[in-house]
Formats: sequence, C-alpha cells, structure tokens
Amino acid sequence: MTPAEAVRSSRSPRIVRLFGPYMCRYVARRFHGVRLARGTLPDLPPDRPVIVCSNHPSWWDPAMFMVLATLRFPERFGYGPMEAKALEQYGFMRRIGLFGIEPGTPRGAATFLKVCTGLLEDPRTMLWITAEGIFTDPRIRPVSLRPGIAHLARRVEGASVVPLALEYPFWDERTPEALCRFGPVMPSGGGTVEEWQTRLETALAGTMDALAADAMTRDPARFEPLMRGAAGVGGVYDLWRRAKALARGERFHPEHGREHP
Repeated sequence: MTPAEAVRSSRSPRIVRLFGPYMCRYVARRFHGVRLARGTLPDLPPDRPVIVCSNHPSWWDPAMFMVLATLRFPERFGYGPMEAKALEQYGFMRRIGLFGIEPGTPRGAATFLKVCTGLLEDPRTMLWITAEGIFTDPRIRPVSLRPGIAHLARRVEGASVVPLALEYPFWDERTPEALCRFGPVMPSGGGTVEEWQTRLETALAGTMDALAADAMTRDPARFEPLMRGAAGVGGVYDLWRRAKALARGERFHPEHGREHP
C-alpha cells in the first residue's frame, strides 16, 4: 500500500458526514457569521482535483476548511496535512482526511509530495493546505509560503490551484466574523518551482488584500452568508434591550449592529 493509499483508506466518508455538520454547529456558536466574499466561489471542473492554497492567520483555519467543504464542496474528498506530533494527539482526525508530516525536514517534504501527488490522482480530491506553515497575521507583506506547495503545483499536471484568504475580524458584535475569499483558479503543472512560488505568493497576497478591503467596510452585503451564529452582547445589556423591545411591542433583535437575521 502506498502512502497515499494508506491516507485514503484511513478517511471514513461516514465520519466525515457526521463530523462536518458538527463542526458547522461548533463554529456557529463561536462566530457571529461565516461569510464568503460575493462572486468568489470558484467554478471547479469536476474532472480535475483541487489544491487550495490558504493563508494561516488562526487556529480556526482547519475548522473553516471543514465548514467550506461541508457547505460548498460536499462532493469532494477533502484531505490536508497536519504536523505529525499534533496528529498523534488527535488521531481521530485521520478519519476525516488529515495526514501527518514533519515540517521543515527533508523527510517531511518528501512525505508531503508523495502523499499529495498520490491523492491528486483522484479527480475528486480537494487538498486544503495552510501554505504559510505557521500562524501569520493577515496584514504581513510580503506573503511568504513554504516551498512544498510550489513543488506540488509544478509536479502535478491538470489540477486546479485556488488561493483562499481567511480573516477573523470583530465588527459590531461580541463574537468575531469568519471571512473567506477565493482567488482566481490556476491550472497546475509546468514552469519552475521558483515561478510557481512567485505565482502562488502573488495570487494569495492579492486575494488577501481584496478580503481586507471588504472586511474594513464592515458591510455584510459584500459577503454571501454561509452561516449565522452567535449575536448580541449578552448579560444585563441584552436583558435591558430585550425588556425595552417588549415594552414597545417590538421584536427583539440581538444584533448590536445594523444587520438583522
């Protein structure tokens, strides 16, 4: 059995179907909303595998991958690399498509390429990769990516490579927003590693800049709402607002800002 076959056999479609909706509910309790920049959902050819190249601003990023995969790409087989030591603590994650690597080592790079190349032989595969490799503030420029994804994009022919920008700003509520934006789709294969490194970093930086511009407007109309979550300030403040609404015969809206469900 090849390394990719071992990863594929560890992934359980049944557990993925159960875990995806659970993760959506979990995220909804901790964010005011999960929002995708309008008009950026990529049109992915069904006969080609996909490599998602994401920035890495937060611990929440893999959860966002699961939410996006569940709500917008349920027909795809999702996979992603994770630091091997961390995966040892959360072994069940192998059942949802995660596989262990040793970042920053020649052995880890070889494993990453071998597993990903094998998985991408299946056109239904969707690889989700936090390409910066470490937690990085989304405002830092220039964007710097680990070279593994450039090697992968050059080596694999015919995959769709898609940049994905993530941010988690606070707007008007006590809970943050989870904001996502996809960039333009690029066909993989050809070129040099250096050319792909520049191409990927430029594409992801442009996608992150566009998301930042949307985020700074605090305008939910710029986004497609994927999920609505926790709202209101809570405590005595919301109790007082609720009492005022009741006294006026009005419906109580917990949102502190302008958006109502």
